[in-house]
Amino acid sequence: MFAREKLDYTALDLPDRMNMDDEASLKAALGHLDFMRKRHSVREFEATPVPRAVIDAAITAAGSAPSGANHQPWHFVAISNPELKHKIRLAAEEEEEKFYAGGASDEWIKALEPIGTDASKPHLDIAPWLIVIFAQRWGEFDDGTRYKNYYVPESVGIATGFLISALHHAGLSCLTHTPNPMKFLNGVLGRPASEKPVMILAVGHPATNATVPSVAKLKKPLEQISTVFE
Repeated sequence: MFAREKLDYTALDLPDRMNMDDEASLKAALGHLDFMRKRHSVREFEATPVPRAVIDAAITAAGSAPSGANHQPWHFVAISNPELKHKIRLAAEEEEEKFYAGGASDEWIKALEPIGTDASKPHLDIAPWLIVIFAQRWGEFDDGTRYKNYYVPESVGIATGFLISALHHAGLSCLTHTPNPMKFLNGVLGRPASEKPVMILAVGHPATNATVPSVAKLKKPLEQISTVFE
């Protein structure tokens, strides 16, 4: 997206400014907190289709996230094709079976027990959309020469948070899935070696019988996740 001759600095007036007094700001913050507390990861989805326009809007929101040097080092692959979703499921389950059969430490497996996961991933077939998130380790100028991307994990992590929030805002649920390793996704989806797959999001409406593990409701209190110096 970058050409060498366009690498200059131009200051623009802040295009969008939010003016709130303290009371309105607190009300908005608490309202968002209440809304985000209603977000839940689910493993049971309805097969009900979700319009592509909704997915496109959520990914566009993710693409508005801040990034190192504004290089935007991410790529999102959205899949609704049943055959391709099934191909991803089979490859992911192959890696998961290795993971649960000894690839992971006993401590790791023990930590996953309260979540109730195993090597079977039917949601990869059932959810109407899968969104695979890739991190771009380097980019290319118009002439094909490489340029380095900066703070790639941090930038992609922020964009992924934007995406999950946007999907929740659209009334959808999602499940983060990280089979290890994930390199098979480059081949299945035709992505270049410069990109590293970091996550699969299964996206759709939760099934009527959807459940969440009880431990998912246990969140650390503010005093454990925050330190304040006034």
